[in-house]
Amino acid sequence: MYIKKLTGPVVANLDEPVAETTSGKVRGVMIDGTYMFRSIRYGSAERFHSPRRADHWEGVDPCIIYKGVCPELDAPVPSDNFYVPHMFYRYDENCLTLNVWTRSMDRNRRKPVMVWLHGGGYSMGSAIELYSYDGENLAAYGDVVVVTVNHRLNVLGYIDLSAYGEEYADSGNAGMEDIVEALRWIRDNIENFGGDPQNVTIFGQSGGGGKVLSLLQMPMADGLYHKAVIQSGVSEGMALSALDQDGARELADMVLKNAGLPLSIDGVKQLEKIPYHELAAAANAAIAEAAAASGSFRHFAPVCNQFLLDIGDGSGFRKETLNIPLMVGTVFGEFSNNLACKYGEGSKNWWSDETKSKLLREKFGEEADKIADEFSRVYPEKNVADTLYIDTMFRRATLDFAVRRAELSDAPVYNYLFAFEFPFNNGSIAFHNSEIAYVFHNADYLEAYYKPGVTERLQDQVSGAWVNFAYCGNPNHKLLPKWDEVSGKDVPCMIFDEECRCEVNYDARLLELLPAGQRIVPVR
Repeated sequence: MYIKKLTGPVVANLDEPVAETTSGKVRGVMIDGTYMFRSIRYGSAERFHSPRRADHWEGVDPCIIYKGVCPELDAPVPSDNFYVPHMFYRYDENCLTLNVWTRSMDRNRRKPVMVWLHGGGYSMGSAIELYSYDGENLAAYGDVVVVTVNHRLNVLGYIDLSAYGEEYADSGNAGMEDIVEALRWIRDNIENFGGDPQNVTIFGQSGGGGKVLSLLQMPMADGLYHKAVIQSGVSEGMALSALDQDGARELADMVLKNAGLPLSIDGVKQLEKIPYHELAAAANAAIAEAAAASGSFRHFAPVCNQFLLDIGDGSGFRKETLNIPLMVGTVFGEFSNNLACKYGEGSKNWWSDETKSKLLREKFGEEADKIADEFSRVYPEKNVADTLYIDTMFRRATLDFAVRRAELSDAPVYNYLFAFEFPFNNGSIAFHNSEIAYVFHNADYLEAYYKPGVTERLQDQVSGAWVNFAYCGNPNHKLLPKWDEVSGKDVPCMIFDEECRCEVNYDARLLELLPAGQRIVPVR
């Protein structure tokens, strides 16, 4: 499943390194020149309350193996473990930990810091869930300090109990406050790991991209980061995927009711103490009840309030963050891809022209020929069957976001599309999550991602862009064509593919012709 391509024996040193933090000393491990610290405690918190700095400890805390991660509402059942390999660790509500990879412990190095926020919406996942998230190769390739963050999720991180007293004023954003606490830890400690606290890039994918966007709207996070990357994190307009306060409080009341507790401060105090499996059952029942009442999916997510300001249609971008360079993009297929949605038997690359025409007509009706012709003009190197799977929901929203942000921003905004076709299943278009391994320079270690003679070059290009952006707020580098920032209505897009290219508004007409996208979410 996960093949580590080794050029020689692994050389590990378990005697070093030891680093000083504001809460005490930590011991990591050094392997082949990279220092790794796994599950450093950056904070602690009582259930539903804001986090605080981790308590001080005596001696040296071993940070050699991963500790527990935030519990999920349901036991994960991965159906995609070949092409998105997962790792699962024990659950623990005491999950405020982060991981650090660095090539130097010299305080004077002051290397860029890249802080990864994991996906899984606001309900699932962890900083170490995907094999792609391992930071060793990114730290080595880019000479950067890589940090990945665990925080509270689902009902633990995003239940709004603010109606029950001031101590719960921001319980609906506790998971986001955890991330802010992690960023404070980075500000106060990262120099001891060779990093520069004045050059911090936050980047995340899917739900992690939403967390990046949420941090931009949180005044308490100001000054703790300096650049931002949103990967497949903007969809369905300009929304944060956040809840309004009334809706969030209603969902919280449903949790109390389904737990058999009174809608009172006494009920909330009891909710703080019940076993997690009872809390999760009440939360799942509340989600189902809310969905049945509203006719749409409901979930626990950040809450728009005085701590997290709504972005609205884009007019609500906070002026305090308009000096933050931003990179935002999507992948070719996202959820509407040929892994999640099957139109026929066998690979799409085996279909006859007649089969392709038939399926295009079934999906697009009288517009099928016009759409197919435009697709072939935009992507002359691709199979016209890919028109069936191209994402529009994320792509349209991301382009709108980029234009609106650039109109107001004092800093550059860059747009990209990851469009590489993977060799798996005789050709699989880029799917949700698939660019992450290229960003982390791990793609040649994953079987489903690896195409000889292409993968090595492409991950140098992708990872190099992210690294350059972390260094200076500009993703341009010698391995890529010139990449301009968004200007007015013109959106230059770097298309990451077997042959990378940058084009302006190249798919605008195609997006106009395509119908609204349907989100097809595979079982995890």
